[in-house]
Amino acid sequence: MALSKIKFFACRNSRYLAEKIAKSYGTELGDASVTQFSDGEFQPAFNESIRGCTVFIIQSTFPPTDNLMELLLMIDAAHRASAYKVIAVIPYFGWARQDRKDRPRVSIGAKLVANLLRAAGVDRIMTMDLHADQIQGFFDIPVDHIYASGIFVPYINSLCIEDLSLAAPDMGGAKRVNAYCQYLNAPMIISHKQRGKANTVDSITAIGDVEGRNIIILDDMIDTAGTITKAADMLIDKGAKSVMAVATHAVLSGNAYENINRSSIQKVIVTDTIPLRAGEDLSKFTVLTVADIFADVINRVYDNREISSRFIF
Repeated sequence: MALSKIKFFACRNSRYLAEKIAKSYGTELGDASVTQFSDGEFQPAFNESIRGCTVFIIQSTFPPTDNLMELLLMIDAAHRASAYKVIAVIPYFGWARQDRKDRPRVSIGAKLVANLLRAAGVDRIMTMDLHADQIQGFFDIPVDHIYASGIFVPYINSLCIEDLSLAAPDMGGAKRVNAYCQYLNAPMIISHKQRGKANTVDSITAIGDVEGRNIIILDDMIDTAGTITKAADMLIDKGAKSVMAVATHAVLSGNAYENINRSSIQKVIVTDTIPLRAGEDLSKFTVLTVADIFADVINRVYDNREISSRFIF
């Protein structure tokens, strides 16, 4: 059976990344537009036929909520336009921190988003470094969960850092950091934190040898940067020679840029799943693109080839 024609489209706030993914794949973005109404409502539309096509729609669902709604509307439009398959490429999957009921009478936002995407008509999901792996199980369709380790591990190796140790910013990140340690042949440090409320860290301490080490703190995202900057300052106080941070998703809300720039962190390495905020001091930031890895996985999925060999872990 011949493969259906492939087409790439982007929602507005991820167009910068979608253009790079399409270029890496060897094609161009399809023609789509959004009609904006005066009350804030909007309506996406495909300006070319997608009948019988395998359609990839690229959008990270970072705030505001309009980004998620635009993706849902694009999926619905593609489904109603008789696309053969509709695949949502969501480099940053928002609402992923709401993966369970951690206290009474709260929503499970990640499951709700999964239901909304399925109801809109999506056939497959591609995403990167989910905050909680179990979110894959919220879907009854294939989910390609890509790891940014395929980008970060070669980059860290290229830095040739002596006396390298890798640190988890909290107990929940220990599994991820341990996997990096195996590939980078580096010891692990775990930061133990106590929170009074969400986005606020009351106290933090380190488990592991810190003195005289060059430390990289690894995490899936940086939000307010409160945890990661307090961890960096604490590690320097305990005798670390230097501290860098590596995170897949640069959420960077509130005073995050200011917090990072006045902290002990020498360098922050992130990907382009979320764009950095214009007008901020980015002198400490290095951005690595995820375009090539997504383009390769898209190519493998489209050709019905395996993708497991593309992952480091």
